[in-house]
Amino acid sequence: MPPKDFRVFERRRRQPWGVLALAMLSGIAMMRNGVDVALGPPQPAAAARPVARPVVPPSGTIEGLEPLPFAPASRIKIPAIRVAAPIMDVGLEPNGWVAAPPPEDANLAGWYQNGISPGQRGTAVVVGHVDNAQGPAVFYGLGSLEKGQHVEVERYDGRVAVFEIYGVEVYSKDDFPGVQVYADTGAPELRVITCGGGYTRARGYDGNVVVYARMVSSR
Repeated sequence: MPPKDFRVFERRRRQPWGVLALAMLSGIAMMRNGVDVALGPPQPAAAARPVARPVVPPSGTIEGLEPLPFAPASRIKIPAIRVAAPIMDVGLEPNGWVAAPPPEDANLAGWYQNGISPGQRGTAVVVGHVDNAQGPAVFYGLGSLEKGQHVEVERYDGRVAVFEIYGVEVYSKDDFPGVQVYADTGAPELRVITCGGGYTRARGYDGNVVVYARMVSSR
């Protein structure tokens, strides 16, 4: 059965087009449909650290760069790991968990549509599977990304928000720093999230890889 992957707690506030703002996600559960591969997906260097460190956002602003208005996300591209995938809207299930994209479609990501739009001021969230029963999925290579690389998110208004990565971390599902990951830094930010950490057939992945990125341009 489909996994229950991303649990959120949200509060309502006014946004353009009536969208709900994502206030804080307090933890992300592991995806449980991983395949039992010998080496597993790439893990960020943070995986070797016994304690997660704070991720400091870039200081300063880019002259002339303005946040974009709200518009749904349509596609994500991460050239460094050859990701070019459509994005579907995902929302909350009745039990309070954000629905993941269908695991049967390996090349599909999900944007949490009740939160911030990529390019808006605030923190937008895109999620996807690291693998499925057939093998690697859309964000299998996420843990190999490095600072300075770019993530592009196409939107249904025809605009493209370009984000630069400034942190790649892996967190235990039992100690996920939701306030840090989803905080509003005052700038247009993006978090791209998939499963990571150790894997067992009985429990699946025990953590999540989180990519931190800030918008540096739009077109």
